[in-house]
Amino acid sequence: MHWLFPSLRGYRRQWLGRDALAGVTVWAVLVPEALAYATIAGVSPVVGLYAAPAALILYAAFGSSKHLVVGPMAATAALSAAIVGEAADGSSAHFTAMTAALAVTVGIAALLAGLLRLGFLASFISEPVLKGFVVGLALTIIAGQLPKLFGVEGGSGDFFEKIWALIGDLGGASGLTALVGVGSLLLILVLKRVAPTVPGSLIAVALGIAVAAAFDLQDHGVDVVGSVESGLPSFGFPDVSLGDLGDLAAGSVGVLLVAFAEGLGAAKSYAARDHYEVDANRELIGLGAAGLGAGLSSGMIVNGSLSKTAVNWSAGARTQLSGVFVAPLAVITLLFLTGLFEELPEAVLAGVVVAAVVELVDIPSLVALYRVFTRRLGQAYGVAARPDFLAAVAAMLGVMIFDTLPGLFIGIGASLLLLLYRSSRSVISELGQLPGNGHFAALDRHTDSRRIPGVIVLRVEAGIYFANAERIRSTVRRAAGREGATAVVIDAETVPFIDVGAVRMLDELAEELQARGVRLLLARDVGQVRDVLRTAEARTELRHVHPTVRAAVDAARTGT
Repeated sequence: MHWLFPSLRGYRRQWLGRDALAGVTVWAVLVPEALAYATIAGVSPVVGLYAAPAALILYAAFGSSKHLVVGPMAATAALSAAIVGEAADGSSAHFTAMTAALAVTVGIAALLAGLLRLGFLASFISEPVLKGFVVGLALTIIAGQLPKLFGVEGGSGDFFEKIWALIGDLGGASGLTALVGVGSLLLILVLKRVAPTVPGSLIAVALGIAVAAAFDLQDHGVDVVGSVESGLPSFGFPDVSLGDLGDLAAGSVGVLLVAFAEGLGAAKSYAARDHYEVDANRELIGLGAAGLGAGLSSGMIVNGSLSKTAVNWSAGARTQLSGVFVAPLAVITLLFLTGLFEELPEAVLAGVVVAAVVELVDIPSLVALYRVFTRRLGQAYGVAARPDFLAAVAAMLGVMIFDTLPGLFIGIGASLLLLLYRSSRSVISELGQLPGNGHFAALDRHTDSRRIPGVIVLRVEAGIYFANAERIRSTVRRAAGREGATAVVIDAETVPFIDVGAVRMLDELAEELQARGVRLLLARDVGQVRDVLRTAEARTELRHVHPTVRAAVDAARTGT
């Protein structure tokens, strides 16, 4: 049992006060956000609170981060709504049960992945794809909340359809609802800027409840949350069939990828600040245990929260005991405070959601991805010279047009396709000799470098394999066809690997060039390349790799 609660090992008594204070601070943020994110998932607001206690304690028991806070989150809540919406039979009770069941299936998948040491799964969602996905998801969530903010009916469909419907409905907006909703949103945003340590969302919720009760806002056309079940949730496996679980299985994988990538990113960020390491496989186990606990408590999907982790860190948390402190506070809220939320205007809840996700619309990061460009990349890859930006935009538009899970896989697919395209069009630089030191450098980067008469030196800046072998063959052929060429030297220092098909290509190319009176020589290979050239029985001249480019050039000029 020594591996339980790893962050509490070596605990010092003087940390207790800081962890307790951080726990109270996180609770003040978690309560309104849990209520709001549950509405994104399409279930009663209280379901978000149901998910919290067990998830917080179980993550603390199994996770490796000292600071990560788990709970309902916007991205996974939206994924939950999309997946359950397709699988549920239409009744609200079945929808709620399926939401809890999805948390269970994601939890089981995460536990299995952690036990099988599949922590590398997070690498399948690159940071640009995740960034684009989150931006698209945030915009879609905002589009879905704006009708509640202004007190209009709103429309269904993708992001653009929702915005178009909102524009058409604005003429019938409720002025009082808009005042309450927009006022709450502005209050939260202003407090975040001028007093970031103040729980703006909690203050907005408390004020919204007080104003609604004092002025009978419901009687004046302002929609409120309505009846909220008080007390603890029912514990046990959700009331769903095996067929229902099968319907959720495929979607669980996509949710797991997003939940794990988001949580691991937050955990690593704060581990670096405190100079410790997180274990990706333990994070999967911690996420899985938290998800199981949330689902078996009639809750919803949970994952690591960057925003709540930031609050936890800023409040001085030293260990996961801060999360353990949050759990009983959430239970007290369920037992004694849920009745208060019945008077909460839905416009205020929409304001909390918009304020929480608007920070995720990180347009400057997309602009930064667009700026990652050089002339050489443009010449080599054309339209694919900005692969990270294109993958991010593909994921963003995929979510905004085709829904959440398809958008995620569109982004992943675009990223992989761009990777394959770029690797098939590897950069091949021609090198010249620098005056003075005799080193070789790219001609287009060093204007003072000079070609060696009769010897063309090329540097392949990628592995050589089936996808780019023909491009490399064509480039070498063109170089060998220059007037006066007697040899082509391939500088292989930047070639990390080679496959058997590429070895055959080099053999055929060397034989073809030899017939034209041109030699093909290799220089500065790495161990993997040398091993494959030897075991694949390449031509003797190709297996004799020269230690330096200068040695290969000298051999070409002297005919040795």
